[in-house]
Amino acid sequence: MEPEEAPSPEGGAPNRIRDEEGNLDRAFVERVAEAVRAEDAPRLRALVEDLHEADLGAVLEALDPEERDALVRLAGPTFDWTALTEIDETVRNEILESVPNEQISEAVRTLEPDDAIGILEDLDEDDRDAVLAGLPLAERIALQRSLDYPEESAGRRMTTKFIAVPPFWTVGQTIDFMREDERLPDEFTEIYVVDPRFCFLGTVPLDRLLRAKRPTRIGDITGEVAHSVNVEDDQEDVARLFERYNLLSVGVVDDSNRLVGVITIDDIVDVIEEEADEDIKRLAGVGDEEISEGVFQIARLRVSWLLVNLVTAFLSASVIGLFEDTIERIAILAMLFPVVAGVGGNAGTQTLTVTVRALATRQLNRSNALRLIGREALVGISNGVVLGTVTGIAVTLFFGRPELGVVIAGGMLTNQTVAALVGILIPLTLEKVGVDPAVASSVFVTTATDATGFFAFLGLATILLL
Repeated sequence: MEPEEAPSPEGGAPNRIRDEEGNLDRAFVERVAEAVRAEDAPRLRALVEDLHEADLGAVLEALDPEERDALVRLAGPTFDWTALTEIDETVRNEILESVPNEQISEAVRTLEPDDAIGILEDLDEDDRDAVLAGLPLAERIALQRSLDYPEESAGRRMTTKFIAVPPFWTVGQTIDFMREDERLPDEFTEIYVVDPRFCFLGTVPLDRLLRAKRPTRIGDITGEVAHSVNVEDDQEDVARLFERYNLLSVGVVDDSNRLVGVITIDDIVDVIEEEADEDIKRLAGVGDEEISEGVFQIARLRVSWLLVNLVTAFLSASVIGLFEDTIERIAILAMLFPVVAGVGGNAGTQTLTVTVRALATRQLNRSNALRLIGREALVGISNGVVLGTVTGIAVTLFFGRPELGVVIAGGMLTNQTVAALVGILIPLTLEKVGVDPAVASSVFVTTATDATGFFAFLGLATILLL
């Protein structure tokens, strides 16, 4: 990857923004920080005003909190507010808290509607109302309507700036309209065709429009509505639609099929990343934690599920207590507890990860659930045979007791089978009762594999060794 560069404020060699691996160049960040600390507004603007919003967002995250606030202040009207949509929510909120609502109102007017919504939805209700009050009536009504849609819905993700024309217009009229109207979006790939009630009739891709003769009616080159989404559709379902049909944009309609907005691929890329990040974090029980958050916030997010895990750990320990006499008479068994628990827990986590991801992407459903449960059971048995055999031989050679090798081999076989089954059955059950399997599954799977592994191992030891 070629390093990204920006013009040098001194007119010399350009500043390198990112290195060959795509990481933010620390020397460039330090030059920005020095300009901020020196209150050198001209130098700072020369450094950052031509940056892409993603790079400017990365610079903001790399600075200290007080330096971020100063950068926004010193950059003044040249600051690209779109950069706030590229950074962690925690950092964005810290910056917005230091900016007067009047300035935020002015900034929102320069943004695309979907980017403006991304900023407004993070504000407190009072601040949001104050910012909206500073906007012209038409813009205020459009943004308020989007904010009224459910969070993580298509209505929140859509932009209300799109090109819509009636089917009786000609290609020439449409092209002239796009050239002359300054209110239209800067970038687009399709023209949306609507009737007098603004009901969605279809689309005309730009390549088809530009190849048609000027007198051609738009209705004659309009394609049918192959795909559209409702304003209240979940953003994850919309993302799957883009992924399935390789879409660049899609029209958003209300319950009356009136076209109210458009979602484009750049927003869906963000959705896919957010949803994948959310699933991974929930699977580990860390909720919506962000890398920029402080110690107290992170500890608060993590401790709840750790407390639940503590309770379930005592349940696993109680299983060991049932075999206290066995352990006292064969103390060597205690040395093998970590083997049983560790391997069983890892096996359960493997199945759990695949299952939760399959549920999130709708690849696992009622039609194939039984088949996949059977497959996981066979996988667990197969792994149990292999791991049990290897562990049994190793224990026999190490301790010189073949009967102990048989015991742990049997325990491993049982544990691997159960781990595979609970790894798929627990998330399926939790989803059926309305609990997010990505959040709650790991604790229960760990408890089930530990308790089953200890019970099978110690139970066999009691039967075969005493």
